Amino acid sequence: MTAHNLDNKALRLFIVLGGFFVANALLAELIGVKIFSLEQTLGLQNADFQIFGVDNLSFNLTTGVLLWPVVFVMTDIINEYYGKRGVKLLSYLTAGLVLYAFALVYVGIQLVPADFWPQSHLAANVSSSEQLALKRDVGNLNTAFQLIFGQGLWIIIGSLIAFLIGQLIDVVVFHRVKKLTGERYIWLRATGSTLVSQLIDSFVVLFVAFYIGAGWSLSLVLAIGVMNYIYKVFIAIAMTPLLYVAHHFIDAYLGEELASNMKNQALGED
Repeated sequence: MTAHNLDNKALRLFIVLGGFFVANALLAELIGVKIFSLEQTLGLQNADFQIFGVDNLSFNLTTGVLLWPVVFVMTDIINEYYGKRGVKLLSYLTAGLVLYAFALVYVGIQLVPADFWPQSHLAANVSSSEQLALKRDVGNLNTAFQLIFGQGLWIIIGSLIAFLIGQLIDVVVFHRVKKLTGERYIWLRATGSTLVSQLIDSFVVLFVAFYIGAGWSLSLVLAIGVMNYIYKVFIAIAMTPLLYVAHHFIDAYLGEELASNMKNQALGED
């Protein structure tokens, strides 16, 4: 790539946005194996909902929810300036890189650990009581590695299917709303498209990963899907001001004429 190409503001912006998009999606997949309690993290009592006959529901969420909202914002920004082609390119690239990452993780799991490594966290300079606590919590690093990174195949499949479907729906809804409203109501096309796409995403991933893959009941899948979607609605609305901030800085970087041309071209893809 020549220096002349890298001087292109639109190209440089796409590389930066695309880098954050892919990095956040990939990290969300990797750390998403951990489930945390939102209420306890905030120092609150657990919610106690009953949905579809399932009792004692609370906001126990995948750690990936810390990063997926950033992906949603990036999707809407890329959609605004680069249109369907830009979002689809990055979505397919991300899906491919996630599969690549998990393939390498699988290879890493199969490698035989060095003799000293599984117990290496029990250092000699740690007191006996601390060693006992560590051994109780993490007795074998290799076993912990396998448990953390060895996510079930159905979870990976479900997550990728939900991600791609959600991205494609987001693109369609975003452009439909923008065609009706023009440059007005950034919040409506961005947040609205996210809410619609995440409604589908929330249930697809659970249905594939746990209804098909783990034999969960349909009522449990629907109940947990509702809890996840409630959280996503709140976060999508809370992050709406960031879209306006991002638009302001991107328009200032590109310049009014270039920004306007890119937006018109992105909308004209339809």
